[in-house]
Amino acid sequence: MIKISPHTTLHESEIKFSFIRSPGPGGQNVNKVATGVLLRFNLIRAVSLPCDLRIRLQHHLANRITTQGDILIKATRYRTQERNKQDALDRLQLLLTHAALPPKKRHHTKPTKASIERRLTAKKQQAKNKTQRRQARYVEPD
Repeated sequence: MIKISPHTTLHESEIKFSFIRSPGPGGQNVNKVATGVLLRFNLIRAVSLPCDLRIRLQHHLANRITTQGDILIKATRYRTQERNKQDALDRLQLLLTHAALPPKKRHHTKPTKASIERRLTAKKQQAKNKTQRRQARYVEPD
């Protein structure tokens, strides 16, 4: 069970793992042992997620989802399969918890009287500068 929010958990049976060869250092075992992990989580078929959360996740993680609805996470940071698997799970949990936070509602505000006054005086000053430029044109001496 992966905890996403206080009321939502994700079943590990909905997550698929495949193991791949990791790039980088590893000595003689690098071409023989598949220590990298490719985590695949299908967001569309996830039964343990509520519908509103699933829609918010699809919107928030739109650039991370494949056309089939899978979220792919490739973990090759460590040299062991277990640590890479845990790293992929941690990254998935982090993605889902950040995306599961409901957006804050915007409170409409009004500008203060002082800010309105500053804006209007700045506009008047700018207009005054432009009119002075128009009047003070360079005239060639005869």
